[in-house]
Amino acid sequence: MLSDRTARPAGELARGARLAPSTISTHLGRLLDAGVLDVEQHGRHRYYRLADPGIIRIVESLATIAPPKPIRSLGGASTATSLNFARTCYDHLAGRLGVWVTDELVARGMLVDGTTGLDVSDAGAAWLEDLGVSVSEARAQPRIFARRCLDWSERRHHVAGALGSGLLARLLDLAWIEHVDGSRAVRVTAAGREGFKRSLGTPPASS
Repeated sequence: MLSDRTARPAGELARGARLAPSTISTHLGRLLDAGVLDVEQHGRHRYYRLADPGIIRIVESLATIAPPKPIRSLGGASTATSLNFARTCYDHLAGRLGVWVTDELVARGMLVDGTTGLDVSDAGAAWLEDLGVSVSEARAQPRIFARRCLDWSERRHHVAGALGSGLLARLLDLAWIEHVDGSRAVRVTAAGREGFKRSLGTPPASS
């Protein structure tokens, strides 16, 4: 819930994690003590955020080797399905949809191997610019331009780094995808299905 860089109150985190307020308070205290979280005070309310965005990369990496979490309710099954299909992995697109987008860009020669990860070809740069993603701005950021990020649900790679961040932001701006009930799960809109179909082919189904 904190992987999208938002700051959230304890009550919202408790509801999202399906934990009692007293339980979430204990967990938050331990995470604060460990330096995993920061807290902001606004009046009587406290808002928690990740202390370092790199924590999400660690959590996602651990999830690739963790045993599957047992699903004990219809709500849990629905949440798992939504997250497996498409979600934000900190600031880039993950899940089956994120892997599909990456695979299509690679297959079409738009994403290629670079010296420090992935790079874009001339055709890829043109496609991204047409979409509204500034390749030059992504290259200018003080971080890796594009890299492979191992997807914990698909066990394959999606694109991350400055380019992955710019692509996710643009897909949200275009309303091709939208967040699901304030979680990090996202879904493809009707406009997005048409947009993806025109540019990359028919996107995968959500179930």
